[in-house]
Amino acid sequence: MASELCPGAGKQVWPELLGAQASVAVATIRRENANVRPVVIPEGSVVTADFRCDRVRVWVKGSIVSRVPGIG
Repeated sequence: MASELCPGAGKQVWPELLGAQASVAVATIRRENANVRPVVIPEGSVVTADFRCDRVRVWVKGSIVSRVPGIG
């Protein structure tokens, strides 16, 4: 879905980061797509429902990525 809403945005989903350390995930996302800003969010947090092509939410439980990071 993100690819349809954010054409030309570069890499948009990082399934390989599920289960990784948050710091590794953030560094990988920054390295692979300079057009987005990774934002670490603890599971259970309340977030806005807006969709942004320049943001990747990195959901974590403790310091481990708990959802597949993707643009949104």
